[in-house]
Amino acid sequence: MDFKQQVVDTLVKVLPEDITEEQITNLIEKPKTSDLGDYAFPTFILAKTLHKAPNMIAEDLVGKIDTDGFEKVVNTGAYINFFLDKKAFSADVLNAVLTQKDEYGNADDGKGRNVPIDMSSPNIAKPMSMGHLRSTVIGNSIAKIISKLNYQPVKINHLGDWGTQFGKLIVGYKMWGSVEEVEADPINNLLKYYVRFHKEAEDKPELDDEARAWFKKMEDGDKEALALWTWFKELSLKEFQKIYDRLDVQFDHFTGESFYNDKMDAIVDTLEEKGLLKESRGAEIVDLSEYDLSPALIKKTDGATLYITRDLAAAKYRKDTFDFVKSLYVVGSEQAEHFTKLKIVLKKMGYDWADDIIYIPFGLITAGGKKLSTRKGNVILLDDVLNDAVALAKKQIEEKNPDLKNKDAVAEAVGVGAVVFHDLKNDRRDSFDFNLEEVVRFEGETGPYVQYTNARALSILRKAGDVDYANAENLAVTDVEAWDTIKMLQDFPNVVERAAKTFEPSVIAKYVLKLAKSFNQYYAHSKILADDEGLKARLALVKSVSTVLQMSLGLLGVKAPEEM
Repeated sequence: MDFKQQVVDTLVKVLPEDITEEQITNLIEKPKTSDLGDYAFPTFILAKTLHKAPNMIAEDLVGKIDTDGFEKVVNTGAYINFFLDKKAFSADVLNAVLTQKDEYGNADDGKGRNVPIDMSSPNIAKPMSMGHLRSTVIGNSIAKIISKLNYQPVKINHLGDWGTQFGKLIVGYKMWGSVEEVEADPINNLLKYYVRFHKEAEDKPELDDEARAWFKKMEDGDKEALALWTWFKELSLKEFQKIYDRLDVQFDHFTGESFYNDKMDAIVDTLEEKGLLKESRGAEIVDLSEYDLSPALIKKTDGATLYITRDLAAAKYRKDTFDFVKSLYVVGSEQAEHFTKLKIVLKKMGYDWADDIIYIPFGLITAGGKKLSTRKGNVILLDDVLNDAVALAKKQIEEKNPDLKNKDAVAEAVGVGAVVFHDLKNDRRDSFDFNLEEVVRFEGETGPYVQYTNARALSILRKAGDVDYANAENLAVTDVEAWDTIKMLQDFPNVVERAAKTFEPSVIAKYVLKLAKSFNQYYAHSKILADDEGLKARLALVKSVSTVLQMSLGLLGVKAPEEM
């Protein structure tokens, strides 16, 4: 039953005819506390037409309202407050969750259409740092959320596997490296060469010229350059996969920048045919001065391509291949201008589907207030953070539940989950400072707190034994303490829809924290396993809470251990 619609239908009967149903729906509010009702309608909008004070209007209207189907309807100042029939509401919500299970909250907005998601995208030959965490886990969560609305996500790891940086790496390797050293510790030693290159290039600018020359060799198909590049790439992918396995993140495609090398000529040809390409100081550009933007640099003076050239080719390839309804790019906030230019150039090329490209920016993770930088060697390795988080989780498990089975597996789920949850509970545009001690706590607004709440719910259900909810005649929960929890369960489909529309996993994370807190308050004040006529309904509530907690954690890419 749509209880909000019940309120709207009731108001339509007593409000002036010039107030539309849509207006009423938009004006309805949810009071901050349950003692003010479940829905509230403000009467301020009627003051001018009825020539009365809003509180008098509210009082008059309450006298005309048919309260059948409600617990009560009262006025509080200028508001009409509706108290729902708790029995009918709770039974409806719990039946919906228990019947639909994992499909609770599903919708068909996407109709199975494709949504490529450009996400993670680390640079080859550099370690995955905390800086790579955000794009990876935000993109993964968005994919899971939009799947609930029947969009078909296509997760693409657009690897940074092309560009002048590989010229720098080749120069660094040839000057200071060896096969034995790289094979022994690929990522850390390749990073060491890269960082040293940047330090030495400050005093020896000729190194930059040498790096550009090596990259040009790569573009021209030089065997030695490509062999070194392929070697660096294969070693890097092996190391990356270890991290992705720990985060439980899978990809549909590992099509990095190099994949588009043979697709860029067609883009350049189209730009020329449309008269969009201009020469500027020996380079080829698309002039964007009419948009108050610097030019889109398509080819450098030596003929080498740039990020935007490859991104134009990638956008066209994705449209041709996936016929997307939306194409998402989960990339840091500092790339805003790049994506503005990308969309403008595609539109100028005549591709109206550029409007379906959506840039999803996110803020930085800092450490001690400082930005992380691979170039300067100021980097916190993601693998190290996950190891530390798991060790901290295991320490707390040893203290709280030393006899727990599968301690190592639970510690991994809790530690990794804590890092992922902490990232996703923050609004993605916000930057935040990372502090491991705050992240891996079993109390407060953390992933382990939600995981522990679910484990507690499952423990109650195990004690209760097998219960046949399908044949339960009455799942109405009358406990006052349960009311907020039941209303939150009913709101889950709306939360999923809001998270999907805004591409904002924090909507789910903040919701599940509130649900866990609400359930724990109910648990603290109620004897759930008391053997009376309300037992089955209370267990149905616990089962529903566990179902929605697990679904919510799943949408964030966080595991839910059964015991902790």
